[in-house]
Amino acid sequence: MIKLLLTFALVTHLFAQQSSDRLFECTEIFKERKGELLVELERIDEQKQALSALKIATEELLKQKETKLTIQKQEVNEKLADIRAKEKNIKRMLAKNEATLQELKSMKMSKIAQTFAKMKSAAAANILTDMPDNEAKGILQSLKPKVVGKILTKMDPKKASELTQLLSK
Repeated sequence: MIKLLLTFALVTHLFAQQSSDRLFECTEIFKERKGELLVELERIDEQKQALSALKIATEELLKQKETKLTIQKQEVNEKLADIRAKEKNIKRMLAKNEATLQELKSMKMSKIAQTFAKMKSAAAANILTDMPDNEAKGILQSLKPKVVGKILTKMDPKKASELTQLLSK
């Protein structure tokens, strides 16, 4: 029985030794794996910090671009308002110039009409016959109907007919 006890003690001791060795191996594996995990955790943390810094830099850049864009929009709106004001001023000046031009044309036609009104019918008819139809029409329209009638009677009938048709339009 002592032998049996001794054998049992020896087997137990060997099992304990083997368990202890296996336990030691597992502990070593866990320590090694823990070290690897810590290194991996440090790497992840560094990447997280780098990503955070990149995010902050990107947001700052975006804010700068938005500010610049807002300033550019304001400048464009100011220039557009300036252009519109200038365009309005130009249109006003153009209308004023057209009115002045119309007045000058009217004065010119009035003087021409006065000149033709003072001319003899035959001389006026000869001059108007050689003029382009539109110019002759303009002159005849500025004259009194009685004077126009006298001039047309002194003209070539064909030319008088053409001018009469133009005057009726």
